[in-house]
Amino acid sequence: MIEAALAGPLPAYVYDPAVIRDRIHALRAALPAGTRIAYAMKANGHPDVLAAAAAAADAIEVASAGELETAAATGAGLILSGPAKPDALLRRAVETGAVINVESLHELRRIPGRAAICLRVNRTHPALPGSHRMSGEPTQFGLAEADLGEALRLARHHDVRGVHLHAVSNNLDAKAHAGFLRDCLAWARERGIGPVVNAGGGFGVDVTGRRAFDLRELRDVTVPDGFTLVVEPGRFVAAPAGWYAAEVIDVKASHGTWFAVVKGGTHHFRLPASWGYSHPFTILPVDTWPYPWPRPEATATHVTVAGEQCNPRDVLARDEPVQRLRAGDVLLFANTGAYGWEVAHHDFLRLDPPRFTTLGETPP
Repeated sequence: MIEAALAGPLPAYVYDPAVIRDRIHALRAALPAGTRIAYAMKANGHPDVLAAAAAAADAIEVASAGELETAAATGAGLILSGPAKPDALLRRAVETGAVINVESLHELRRIPGRAAICLRVNRTHPALPGSHRMSGEPTQFGLAEADLGEALRLARHHDVRGVHLHAVSNNLDAKAHAGFLRDCLAWARERGIGPVVNAGGGFGVDVTGRRAFDLRELRDVTVPDGFTLVVEPGRFVAAPAGWYAAEVIDVKASHGTWFAVVKGGTHHFRLPASWGYSHPFTILPVDTWPYPWPRPEATATHVTVAGEQCNPRDVLARDEPVQRLRAGDVLLFANTGAYGWEVAHHDFLRLDPPRFTTLGETPP
């Protein structure tokens, strides 16, 4: 199916909405009954991905004016996050009925009228493994615990739904994450703040395929009577729903290292360079060769996959083993459905964007 979707021009992203739905359903089955799931749109806002997420989830979590307007058009419930919300965005959030995750006392004072809000708190809590920590240490996110009493006083004329306690990104330790969810619920219950306890996202995906987040660890989490658990998965839902494909333009050796140079690179898929890892790939052989001279190739060796930019950091994979890789073949990178195109530096060198296609579509 993937090969058929790649019949059009490359580079290309291929997305599978069925994976989006299946991942949300699997997470819902593992979490306590009644848990509400809000898809974090920042992971991937492609229209087909968003439509699938809106149909399967209970809400969409957004973090900008552009995301708010796009998500509002789906008809899904809305949750607005972000540490620097302008006045216009706060007004629009109230108009759309979005639940606002409030990040500071100043932000709380600027929300007009009566709004549905959760108070985001950067609390002290047990360390949680992951790629980026948002709480439990100095960050720009959330209210200090010491400000919680003042925030509740200021929020009396709003519809205070509860608290938002998102702490980490891309945690692969499911047992630790289950403990974090229990800790969030206990913390809110002890303080009588609720009924909503939004624990954010952080359900991890190992894009190298070596580890997996074990959903079974979540099945023993219980929610106290009168409380509702909310989670905001993004990467967990979208990462395995995407593939990035790029054509190998050249194969060559330099100072003892073999390079496969592709049309594409970190301006489409930045994560390997920004996180400093090597992203695995599958070789899709292409037998046609349009030139009269010998075809460049590397055999029984290791290759580094570099992109088309004039930038030595434009690298997607390093020292990966190959049996045979030729100019003209296609490299397919799985698990690229989250934070791929969304966080890439699109305009560098004014290079062409990739093509986007969805499984089930007819390629152009």
